[in-house]
Amino acid sequence: VQLQACGGGLVQAGGSLRLSCAASGRTFSMYAMAWFRQAPGKERDFVAAISRGGSSTYYADSRKGRFIISRDNAKNTVYLQMNSLKPEDTAVYSCAAEPAVMAGAKTDYDYWGQGTLVTVSS
Repeated sequence: VQLQACGGGLVQAGGSLRLSCAASGRTFSMYAMAWFRQAPGKERDFVAAISRGGSSTYYADSRKGRFIISRDNAKNTVYLQMNSLKPEDTAVYSCAAEPAVMAGAKTDYDYWGQGTLVTVSS
């Protein structure tokens, strides 16, 4: 499956952004999906995951309550709604796919998309 993330940009602290990740090539509904991020000079960090049917979600504790992951299998797209953004949320955000019912932070994802840059100004 090929993944393409978009929706990043520059936003002021306290603002919101919605990222999208469009999938093509395979049956999207067979894949659990996740978002990761990597800040400059830091390791890649798990953000959130969603089951292939969309009924289950899982978040890194620090993002719970501010970020919402969702998916539309009819549109082959997974979303990340980010609210109350902080400067420390600045990072390249990437989506990942795993042919499983559900995946999490430690999953060895089979497919990765190129990232989209989110910059949060103070």
